[in-house]
Amino acid sequence: MRTSIATVCLSGTLEEKMHAAAAAGFDGIEVFEQDLVVCPSAPEQIRDLAADLGLGLDLYQPFRDAEAVAPERFSANLKRAEAKFRLMNRLGTTTMLVCSNVATAQVDDDEVMAGQLRALGDLAADHGVRLAYEALAWGRFVDDFEHAQRIVDLADHPHVGTCLDSFHILSRGWDPAPIEAIAAEKIFFVQLADAPLLHMDVLSWSRHHRVFPGEGDFDMVGFLSHLVRAGYDGPVSLEIFNDAFRQADVHRTAVDGLRSLRWLEDRTRRALAGEPARDRLRLQPLPPVEEPEGYDFVEIRTGRLGETTRLLHQLGFALGGHHQSKEHVQLWVQGPVRIVVNDAVAPDAPTEVAALGFEVAEPDTALERAARLAARPVPRTQEPGEQVLRGVYAPDGTEIFFCRAPGNGVPQWLGEFGADEELDPASLVTGVDHVNMAQPWQHYDEAVLFYTSVLALAAQPAQDVPGPSGLVRSQVMRSSDAAVRLPLNVAPAAAEQGSFVGAAYPEHVALACTDVVAAARRARRRGLELLPVPQNYYEDLAARFDLDEEFVASLQELDLLYDRDAEGEFLHFYTGTLGTVFFEVVERRGGYAGFGAPNAPVRLAAQYRRTRAHR
Repeated sequence: MRTSIATVCLSGTLEEKMHAAAAAGFDGIEVFEQDLVVCPSAPEQIRDLAADLGLGLDLYQPFRDAEAVAPERFSANLKRAEAKFRLMNRLGTTTMLVCSNVATAQVDDDEVMAGQLRALGDLAADHGVRLAYEALAWGRFVDDFEHAQRIVDLADHPHVGTCLDSFHILSRGWDPAPIEAIAAEKIFFVQLADAPLLHMDVLSWSRHHRVFPGEGDFDMVGFLSHLVRAGYDGPVSLEIFNDAFRQADVHRTAVDGLRSLRWLEDRTRRALAGEPARDRLRLQPLPPVEEPEGYDFVEIRTGRLGETTRLLHQLGFALGGHHQSKEHVQLWVQGPVRIVVNDAVAPDAPTEVAALGFEVAEPDTALERAARLAARPVPRTQEPGEQVLRGVYAPDGTEIFFCRAPGNGVPQWLGEFGADEELDPASLVTGVDHVNMAQPWQHYDEAVLFYTSVLALAAQPAQDVPGPSGLVRSQVMRSSDAAVRLPLNVAPAAAEQGSFVGAAYPEHVALACTDVVAAARRARRRGLELLPVPQNYYEDLAARFDLDEEFVASLQELDLLYDRDAEGEFLHFYTGTLGTVFFEVVERRGGYAGFGAPNAPVRLAAQYRRTRAHR
């Protein structure tokens, strides 16, 4: 599949955008008119740079308000178009996007519009240019792709065809299936954009909230499937208007964009498996990946070793050993849970979640897939005889390792710590329930796509949790059997500007246990001060659930929190925060599958108070 990206998706100068697109692996770009207008380089220089980078200049865009106008205005439009065609000849691109008229449309007549497109086509043909007519979702007279195609058919000109844009079609709820009835040779260009489902005017939605395929709620696989069935064989391009993308690093945005197309290409190919072959896009598969079977380890990096290991001891962990060749690495174990503690950092460096190990069936295949999705590999050395761990960086810098799922529940690398079996098999703690990761706001959508495409985790519906500095957006990534749950949180921008000093929205590791009351009492005996819960919470709890007074008193005594749904109950407690990490211990009763979301504001407020008190 030929991949392309509009320069409007990316930050920086036109030359910087071109270098980033080429480095990410795109085949071509759409040149957004404004990017060229403000560029000091001549069109010939841009053409030469594209050739040097191996990029095609697939589209010049946009040409606005061309049709549905009175004759005198159309004469001016022809003059304006001819100037653009000459520019395109200098630039070396042969297709121009023509948007349906928004601002100057006066004549609501398909025959008139077709005639004007035909006249534009004659002029374009003189310059070797093709026109791709696109129905804008907010076009005055033409706002859906089927109407646009009828006008293209009426124009009946070899240099006039259609541009299909997924946002303009799916945002209006149009059924994309009629794409399959369009003659393939009349589909001149395709632009893709996903988006979250929002209730707002379509123009604002389009200008600020588009995202790459796989990062929103549209059925992008279904959309591309219709194009394949239609026999389309041209570029598949990204056109994303998004405030965060235009502020983010140009190279990582380009990589994120290409990853989205590779993921979509693979998913579409799989969706079309078994259908009669008509794949003129030549969709390429990715190496197959199975969902992770569980957490192999969690690595904590800290410059405050004593404080960190004391907390692990208070939670019931025991020292499993020191690494045989890495003197700054320890292993702490409780039942099947393995916490690697790495203090090879500067003294007093903040404590943070550094790496996650996931149990997968085929680590080599998982790494190959991640590499094809442009994930950056983690460099790692090991001594002879030590297990090779394969990993890549997540968008937030966390190291993600693919570990072979051990048949007997014991990974081979335990021997490197002098441990060859699980410690305390009767432990209260039975596993890692979930790991909650904080994401920078400008890379949140990128993280969702990363875990979807690289680890085959499915995104659950997002929730907003109120906190002292605004709403915290949370979206859970999880495997189908819930063996891996990975909530992704993004704090409001105000928190990043100092009200929380960057520490009130930390990441945390949640430990599953069989008896949270016993776990809390043990932690208290060992000197752990749990995150305090106010009296008002317990009064509200008793009112909401009509709980037994004695039960509520036992919760309050231990600073435990409670939630319940139709399937079961959820009891949990939080530790204080070390650097940017805290721990949670949870007990699920029955079929409760949530995360205690109603209790999150209590935790956020308590953390806020502690942060303010220690300023």
